[in-house]
Amino acid sequence: MNSNPQPSAPSNLPYIGRFAPSPTGRLHFGSLVAAVASFVDAKAHQGRWLVRIEDLDPPREVPGAASDILHTLEAFKLHWDGDVIYQSDRSARYQSAIQQLQQQQLIYGCRCTRKQIRQSGGVYLNVCRDQQWPITNDSAIRVKQSDHPSDFADPIMGALQESPDKQREDFIIRRRDGLFAYQLAVVCDDIDQGISCVVRGADLLDSTPKQLRLFQLFNHTPPEYQHIPLAVNQNGDKLSKQNYAPAILPGQAQDQLFQALCFLGQKPPAELKTDSCEQMLRWAIDHWQRSAIPKTPAINV
Repeated sequence: MNSNPQPSAPSNLPYIGRFAPSPTGRLHFGSLVAAVASFVDAKAHQGRWLVRIEDLDPPREVPGAASDILHTLEAFKLHWDGDVIYQSDRSARYQSAIQQLQQQQLIYGCRCTRKQIRQSGGVYLNVCRDQQWPITNDSAIRVKQSDHPSDFADPIMGALQESPDKQREDFIIRRRDGLFAYQLAVVCDDIDQGISCVVRGADLLDSTPKQLRLFQLFNHTPPEYQHIPLAVNQNGDKLSKQNYAPAILPGQAQDQLFQALCFLGQKPPAELKTDSCEQMLRWAIDHWQRSAIPKTPAINV
């Protein structure tokens, strides 16, 4: 760990936060915690809260999930500002970003398979960087990593730094199947939406250095990143749609919202349990304490 890392963004920017779920199923308790944390943090700082649907991976998407997610947020009174952005509508923007990086000779085509990378210990060793493969429709595209340490300061998790292997690993911004990678899309979207603070789960800590690298290459100030603890099951597995985490139910919104505030260390008073979601959120905004959020990567629920 670096004892004196730089904060990931200056604090004098207008606050614009966001919640960006993938439509791979209904929202679960872990999703609710992330939505509540990002919403309340934005409103406690007199900011705006945007919603973005990250629908870049059609094979994993569930029909109707995007609409269900929005209806669930409304049932919990988590009302967003402005229009909902869908990543599936933004392919031209992502392609333009790739062309910009290509003109600067910061990317290259990669033909390595997942099997080959697993055989090299699970870390891509930048073997295609010097091969000068052309960027074709069936090749992955990787960004050249920097030699500088990618440490950053997280207000919740503290000083963080990638392992040396990950620091050197050139990462993918377009997959071999032609789909744009999460790292590229999320940075382009955060730039275009003026996002100044990202509150999200600790499972995305590993993505932060890569996104900071892209902000650097695009010559744009990155947002501040705050990573909250993950909600995990008794086996220590993250609650997710893939492991069949139960969906949150609008009919139990008050109870689940109260539980989310407790999970985030905000200690809502017991009498708040019988209040409406609007009243509960008003209390949370008025009493929000970032410092109370548990400084641990995961919490068993």
